[in-house]
Amino acid sequence: MSDEYGGDIITISDEDGNSYELEHLDTIEMDGVFYLAFLPVNDGKGDEDLGMVILKSEHGEDGDDYLVIPTDEETDRAYEQFMRELFEDGEE
Repeated sequence: MSDEYGGDIITISDEDGNSYELEHLDTIEMDGVFYLAFLPVNDGKGDEDLGMVILKSEHGEDGDDYLVIPTDEETDRAYEQFMRELFEDGEE
């Protein structure tokens, strides 16, 4: 995993217009697809136990890159890879 921690905060919105602040932890590439791990920023409004959020990067038809929700299978595979890398770094 990246040696940098706590650097990047992004704000995303869902289809209902709700906004969420997320802290970017790390990015991995699997099968040519980039998966990004985030932790919700604790804003003091509750829901502190949301856990890690995994999103994937997709290239849109307009040429821009977007963060989208991966399938359950993709999320499971990405989560396992993030955990492997986390524990490998901790053993060094």
